[in-house]
Amino acid sequence: MTKPLKNYSCDTWIESSGPGRAVISAIDGSEVATTSSDDLDFPAMLDHAHKVGGPALRKMTFHQRAHMLMALAQAIMARKDELYALSAQTGATKNDSWVDIDGGAGTLFTMSSKARKELQDDVVIVDGTHEQLGKTGCFIGQHVYTSLQGAAVLINAFNFPVWGMLEKLGPSLLAGVPAIVKPATATSQVAEHAVRIMLEADVLPAGALQLIVGGVGDLFDHLTCQDVVSFTGSADTAQKLQKHPVIARESVRFVAERDSINASVLGPDATQGTPEFDLFVNEVVREMTVKAGQKCTAIRRAFVPADQIDAVQAALSEKLGKVVI
Repeated sequence: MTKPLKNYSCDTWIESSGPGRAVISAIDGSEVATTSSDDLDFPAMLDHAHKVGGPALRKMTFHQRAHMLMALAQAIMARKDELYALSAQTGATKNDSWVDIDGGAGTLFTMSSKARKELQDDVVIVDGTHEQLGKTGCFIGQHVYTSLQGAAVLINAFNFPVWGMLEKLGPSLLAGVPAIVKPATATSQVAEHAVRIMLEADVLPAGALQLIVGGVGDLFDHLTCQDVVSFTGSADTAQKLQKHPVIARESVRFVAERDSINASVLGPDATQGTPEFDLFVNEVVREMTVKAGQKCTAIRRAFVPADQIDAVQAALSEKLGKVVI
């Protein structure tokens, strides 16, 4: 059955009246959802984040925001079975979903804990001691970190619709910056439901979290120097977004997690029968099979000393032979 996914804009669920784009099940090819952002007022979303979400978050201390993150993580964990069911239609195995869903909630728990332990219960972070400016000592300076006055636009990849979103959302909310989340369409049904769960937890101030399921329209045209864009995906798409004229003109902070080149390297002393050898084999198999190898940390190459190639190949073949599709 097709489920029309909704956008969350200006604290109201919006179901687009446009034709939409189909989200296809990776299991049987059926249509599981439709998406469209045609009816969204993108300037209004950004304005709402700037004028409503930002001020509300900035009034909260780091510890208050940290407790908010913990409550969001608890809400995700309490309803994770709903997310597991949706995740299965994306082609994710149970272990894949565990990394994404439980791992995403765990990320929020960790950020909450670190913030309460390492940050002051205040709205600014003091950086260093006072510095004397000038010879007479009439002026002193003090550096502090404080919240940006803008919004964080979080554009996420298809392979981790929950964890990929939460690892960005956590720091944004903790820093007192409201977020506009844009998940990849292919797995947006999982991200949309996770957002719904967090909103229904009723711990976020108005305007702190908005959702775009579909294209971002003219959102980039209205960004300011106080806004941040965080993108995860291909290098090609990242370059296109980074070249948007407003990004350069307004000095918009642009963060990109793009194509990576990772490898596993077996040392010459890690011979067959050693724990290191077994660890290498296990990790290479894990990298080839978790999320079907489609993750930013996945390896592209495995380097093995020439005199151990046969042993490694045999061990990998045996291990991979036990993988059930």
